[in-house]
Amino acid sequence: SDTAAPLAAVRSFAGGKFGKHLVCDMRLPGPRKAGRILALGHSDTVWPLGTLREMPFRKADGRLYGPGVYDMKAGIVFFLFAVRALRELDIGVRSRVLLQLNSDEEVGSASSRALTEKHASSSRAVLVLEPGTGATGRLKTARKGVGGFRMVVHGKASHAGVNSEAGASAVVELARQINRIAALAQPKRGITVNPGVISGGTRSNVVAAEAWAEIDIRVMRERDGAALEKQFRALRPFDKRCSIEISGGLNRPPMERSAGGVRLFRMARKLAAELGVDLEESLSGGGSDGNFTAALGIPTLDGLGAVGEGAHAANEHILMGRMADRTALLAKLLAAL
Repeated sequence: SDTAAPLAAVRSFAGGKFGKHLVCDMRLPGPRKAGRILALGHSDTVWPLGTLREMPFRKADGRLYGPGVYDMKAGIVFFLFAVRALRELDIGVRSRVLLQLNSDEEVGSASSRALTEKHASSSRAVLVLEPGTGATGRLKTARKGVGGFRMVVHGKASHAGVNSEAGASAVVELARQINRIAALAQPKRGITVNPGVISGGTRSNVVAAEAWAEIDIRVMRERDGAALEKQFRALRPFDKRCSIEISGGLNRPPMERSAGGVRLFRMARKLAAELGVDLEESLSGGGSDGNFTAALGIPTLDGLGAVGEGAHAANEHILMGRMADRTALLAKLLAAL
């Protein structure tokens, strides 16, 4: 094939202040008449501008370090090299392959979700290029749903010493609500509730007129997310002089383990065995754009990117020794699907 030709026809879509989303129609040999495969990735990282000055890209001890190298620049590079290999070896593919790179995944995918769902809904399968799990790079056949709530408590201010009884402390009310909220967690069912940020009051000698909390929630099943949201909306103040505002909800639906996702994993495991790699599957407590596609009922396999560790951390890195087999696995999957 013509190796000088572009790998894809690229379209861009507005992503607001986070840049553009890219949709790449990969130019691959073969009949490409068996439907479409969607590969998903994201171009953003959690790191602020300027991080490279303090945390430069580097190579050491068989590892590549740098902001976003694991989550998830490497997965994008592996995919592009897999496509390039298929072209150079003139290996035909059965399906049309679309690569979508979102620019806002790390901040909730608000502007890219509709685009993701549009392309996924007309695809046979979705391959997510997020990094694998653990030291062996386990693939992800399930992910927890992710959401969050903000609780604002309005009380009544008064002087803490002169007439404290005339006030209604929003801080005290929030403290009581936090205990109630934390009790909603059911770890054995995969339901976690974390009141992670709280704030309130103005001075220690003032009965607080306002306090607030931000709460992270994770669920294994969509029905658990709906039930949890109902419980949050039903919260009422202990002190009737206070009022409560609740906002938020489930941002990413769970990627529940499904027959279609497991079929993709078994195919990947068989292909990996041909490369001398024993693949395993896993559940992740974090979300990805694959949550959206799986919730549509589209077979989705996640974690096909790099092997390494340190996502969102200063030690973020990938293992150089696993770059080749992960790239080869992607190429084999694209050819087989």
